[in-house]
Amino acid sequence: MGRYNRGDVILAPVPFQERNGAKTRPAIVLATRENGDLLICPVSSRPPSDAPFVPVGLDDFATGGLDLFSESYALTAKAGSLPARDVIALKGRLVAETVDAIGAQVRNPQDLPVQGKGKLNSPVRR
Repeated sequence: MGRYNRGDVILAPVPFQERNGAKTRPAIVLATRENGDLLICPVSSRPPSDAPFVPVGLDDFATGGLDLFSESYALTAKAGSLPARDVIALKGRLVAETVDAIGAQVRNPQDLPVQGKGKLNSPVRR
């Protein structure tokens, strides 16, 4: 298990909130708890039509990156948490300004409960 910091872009199984199962996808680390659990914001190749998001492009990476040809989207309404042991890979790190913009759309990320593998907390309500 590695150590992850705010702004790291990881690859992890992110559970579906609407149904059972999970999808391996990129996620942005918003914070790390003392016990190593990660507060994350999933990333998608498509913007949601009915929820807030922050676009993420190649210029938003300080190091590394994603295999993308156009923008991706941080799904701020689907922020949640997961154990650090579930992380598959570290893909890169975002610049501070982008992480701040994402974090500003997620209310009280430290209050998000951590659940086991395959379960992500419900979306943050506005």
